[in-house]
Amino acid sequence: MENLTMIKALEITTKVFHAAQERKTQPLTVAILDKGGALISLQRQDGSSMMRPEIAIAKAWGALALGCSSRKIADDAQTRPCFISSVATLAQGNLVPVPGGVLIRDAASELLGAVGVSGDISDTDEAVAIAGIVASNLKTDAFLAS
Repeated sequence: MENLTMIKALEITTKVFHAAQERKTQPLTVAILDKGGALISLQRQDGSSMMRPEIAIAKAWGALALGCSSRKIADDAQTRPCFISSVATLAQGNLVPVPGGVLIRDAASELLGAVGVSGDISDTDEAVAIAGIVASNLKTDAFLAS
């Protein structure tokens, strides 16, 4: 797959919402960005609070900008706070260093884009993002901490 299509982005979003329903999460917002950082899809469940779209987009954008999951960015914020603080400043608010932003890759591990999920605790946001990607027959390099 060369590009992430709107149809595939909506499929991922649907799969994220199914995973959320199984886990009985709080209402979620899901943002899907293409590999260039352009927003393809932004879907909000009923009851998802008003800042969730911005947070979901920033989680996905940060993953794309730094080439890693937002969990890794959160870990870096602990070990390299000056670096992440500087990147956050450069990103002009488009970086949220907490789990929930994961890269989307095709079968050949080529980067297609990123998913950002916000609404529940960050670990749950990340888990349903990964579940949605995997259920859509795509890959991600984000792994949950055991």
